[in-house]
Amino acid sequence: MNYNKNVGARFIEPDEKLIKKEETKNNLQEKLNNLRKILSEMKSAVVAYSGGVDSTFLLKIAQEELGDKVLAVTIQSEIHPLSEITVAQQIAQRFKVSHLIIDNEILLNKEFINNPKERCYICKKVIFSQIIEIAKEYNLNFVVEGSNYDDLKDYRPGMKAIRELKIRSPLQEALLTKDDIRLLSKEMDLPTWNKPSNSCMATRIPYGDKITLEKLKRIEQAEEFIHNLGIEQVRVRCHNNLARIEVKEENIRYLLKKDLRNRIIPKFKKLGFVFITFDLQGYRTGSMNEGLIEKGKV
Repeated sequence: MNYNKNVGARFIEPDEKLIKKEETKNNLQEKLNNLRKILSEMKSAVVAYSGGVDSTFLLKIAQEELGDKVLAVTIQSEIHPLSEITVAQQIAQRFKVSHLIIDNEILLNKEFINNPKERCYICKKVIFSQIIEIAKEYNLNFVVEGSNYDDLKDYRPGMKAIRELKIRSPLQEALLTKDDIRLLSKEMDLPTWNKPSNSCMATRIPYGDKITLEKLKRIEQAEEFIHNLGIEQVRVRCHNNLARIEVKEENIRYLLKKDLRNRIIPKFKKLGFVFITFDLQGYRTGSMNEGLIEKGKV
């Protein structure tokens, strides 16, 4: 409590912002302690590891709590950029965690490539069934994955598969949000604390449009090109021969400069896009779900 010398014995109320900051800090520490307790009680676990913000944070805490009783497993398939696999390898090595990279040919699954609104459910069911077998092979008690508390707000049919298979989501159980995880990751000096959010490239294709290797490669190369222009967060939504580019609102004006448009247009046309557009709403997660939500289909 602060004392004001100018008004005798009158006391000044504590700064509300400082109180709120302290409460936030205490709440965050409580969530972290809960996460540690959840993982410690598991005794051993396989972490489904993508190399992203959430799964990297989860893997680090799991490694601290479980030591050599944790195994990181990364799925490699056509729907995941190769660059993400490399990042996952490097971070697992840095953490000194045993790491397996497992191939999965999801494009051989006819249900998946038909791209229904349950696409994510189909994919998660296949992938996590594979990881469960690895957990059994290595005699590890649980399979855990990195969905955070914010993910409950979006349409995520993959969570149904995770629940059916009894996969644990410790970050959700500890009520950790994306902002919580970024803040804690920064305090722990994790390389992913400010890494842009990412998702599998199938999420760039509208429900009902067939998922093909050609489309996925086109998307991967288009996004890599925009990244190389200095834009960290980007989605190139593939509407057949039309590219709908999503970047943060503050980056739209930058990419609309004539010299950059003159680089983007020929590159995208070379990749097979006929029409190239910018989404005026900017980047947002789950934009492909907006049509379903508006029509009340989820």
